[in-house]
Amino acid sequence: MAASTFPLKDELDIVIPTIRNLDFLEMWRPFFQPYHLIIVQDGDPSKVVKVPDGFDYELYNRNDINKILGPKASCISFKDSACRCFGYMVSKKKYIFTIDDDCFVAKDPTGKDIDALRQHINNLLHPSTPYFFNTLYDPFSDGADFVRGYPFSLREGVPTAVSHGLWLNIPDYDAPTQLVKPRERNTRYVDAVMTIPKGILFPMCGMNLAFDRTLIGPAMYFGLMGDGQPIGRYDDMWAGWCVKVICDHLGFGIKTGLPYIWHSKASNPFVNLKKEYKGIFWQEEMIPFFQDAILPKECTTVQSCYKELAKQVKDKLGKIDPYFVKLADAMVTWIDAWDELNPPAKAANGK
Repeated sequence: MAASTFPLKDELDIVIPTIRNLDFLEMWRPFFQPYHLIIVQDGDPSKVVKVPDGFDYELYNRNDINKILGPKASCISFKDSACRCFGYMVSKKKYIFTIDDDCFVAKDPTGKDIDALRQHINNLLHPSTPYFFNTLYDPFSDGADFVRGYPFSLREGVPTAVSHGLWLNIPDYDAPTQLVKPRERNTRYVDAVMTIPKGILFPMCGMNLAFDRTLIGPAMYFGLMGDGQPIGRYDDMWAGWCVKVICDHLGFGIKTGLPYIWHSKASNPFVNLKKEYKGIFWQEEMIPFFQDAILPKECTTVQSCYKELAKQVKDKLGKIDPYFVKLADAMVTWIDAWDELNPPAKAANGK
């Protein structure tokens, strides 16, 4: 098939965290097969994860992570899907799409299979508009434009760093909501993409997410979660809050809406509550922290922004619980590890 059938085929990696055989890829084969996969195996590294034939992939388990990062491997979560961010670090591509192994191909209202990856790519390749809200949503979508009254000086937009997709069937609820609405399913397909305005936070979900690695990659750290940590299921949201503050500071945009995937399996709400309960209290202080966070103008790179944010996390959130001191240290370790594996390109004169 022509290269145009699979856009960015040589510029995008698909990152999948897993503890099981990846049979779900069979459903995605028409859309994913031409792309390179990075599989991050969580849990027991002696277990063999089977990948269907015909896919181009590399697989990393905990032993590989320890070997590649050495002591810095402490910043990569264990027994938690937050381990996926290791795949972001070892990728050498410009773009990343990450998906969970319980996410299947959804259908649009006409019954047609949704090519989620193509929609993410479309979102990323067109500008965002964070400084003025367009009431017709994404003006760069087919059949849309800037509405009357939208400032012409802002119509060029800004580079899109993140494309945040949604889910049909099982909604991404927290444990208390799961418990009171155990049978609720999302059946609403909203044909819309919108830019999240500057200064507004959002709860980022990592199960259907794409981003420009060269723009925002070093900030896509999913924190310390899972084994040995007092909190879980806040990995993607933590990353999203950090990313949003940095995107606002550096002038990048984040889109949310299309594409949809079919989220097939509801996780156990009682297990989730054990993971979330501290976060449910802590988020009432974490979110105001990010809302008030200001990065100095001297921070002109993602790495410098992230290290400054880590310092503020330690100074302000560290008073809530020692976990945040540990997390802030891990944020710095993450950046050091990122730079070690992704050294800045040297100028032509070698300087």
